[in-house]
Amino acid sequence: MAAGRIWAVEWRDYEDPVSGASVRQLTDHKGHSHHLYFTNPGWWDAGRRLLFGSDRQNRSNLFSIHLDTGEITQLTDLAADAGFLATCVNPARDEAYFWHGADLAALDLRSLELRTLWTRPDGFRASMINCTADGAYVCAGIYEDLSDRIKIPVRYAYAGFAETCEAHPLSRIMKIATDGSGAETAWEEKTWIGHVNTSPTQANLLTFCHEGPWDKVDNRIWGLDLNTGDAWQIRPREGAESVGHEYWHADGVHIGYHGRWPEGRKFFDRIRWDNTDPFEVDFPHETGHIHSNDFNLIVGDASPVVRIWKWNGEAFDGPRVLCEHRSSFHVQVVHVHPRFSPDGSHVIYTSDLTGYGNVYQVRVPEFESLPPL
Repeated sequence: MAAGRIWAVEWRDYEDPVSGASVRQLTDHKGHSHHLYFTNPGWWDAGRRLLFGSDRQNRSNLFSIHLDTGEITQLTDLAADAGFLATCVNPARDEAYFWHGADLAALDLRSLELRTLWTRPDGFRASMINCTADGAYVCAGIYEDLSDRIKIPVRYAYAGFAETCEAHPLSRIMKIATDGSGAETAWEEKTWIGHVNTSPTQANLLTFCHEGPWDKVDNRIWGLDLNTGDAWQIRPREGAESVGHEYWHADGVHIGYHGRWPEGRKFFDRIRWDNTDPFEVDFPHETGHIHSNDFNLIVGDASPVVRIWKWNGEAFDGPRVLCEHRSSFHVQVVHVHPRFSPDGSHVIYTSDLTGYGNVYQVRVPEFESLPPL
């Protein structure tokens, strides 16, 4: 197995049995394959190719699929597993970044040259990474390794989640130059930081979260200006509500998220990065992870179907069924994590419907043609 190897086309097309939508299963291998986390777009080569991580020959590596031909190219040949779920793509050139052990690696997607941008210090664990809109920096979350104090005998999704939150580990947001010229700490505090998300259009802006159970953290969503070092609460907490799954709209100015009030009322919201233009609406639906390019169409993954909502000017119509996913959600790499393509024509998602995690692409038909949930 070597970087640059071409794998045979694996995709198959079918009509979803519930909605009738056109679904393309992009991968088919006896090992988990997954697209990137829903806040990290994996398209490159002007949208013609998509990155995915895959377990093949008892190892995990990064791959790319050509969305016109189905041809799969292996991009890395690593002896040790890497964290490809958090991989991010440079929006200014064909380069991708991922954690490989303690190293933040940079991969030229054309030449497949691999280099180390930065090595995190001993005693820290890694979280999400994202690239700034100008391609100049990778912003990475790291936090104090508390494994000597918090014993987790069995690793599974969210194991030790509440305990780590309560321990307030030292956390940093690192600003790492993609030209290899160095790194600096952009933000540091004694609170567990996660989900570092850079604006897709504003090179100086990112959001991060205070990680932990949504109803227990002081405030979920925070903004950071990389030029000034200033941080601020976004959608300051009003009580005991739960807020999360925040993501940037394609305009790089607005942020979407959803939540629940203590009495059970649910809501969906859009707000600007500077806390202006808040727009919160009742949203009495099960959503799971959510994503949208704007406020028009929203996709969610609550079991067992990928569901979609449409804004009618006053409220959201739906949900309607885009397709079945029937994923187990047992481990992070088989979480569905649906995400619209940049042009909104497709939704990409992962499911272990077949017993193994695979990457799927479903065409988004006219909303009114889809069956109500």
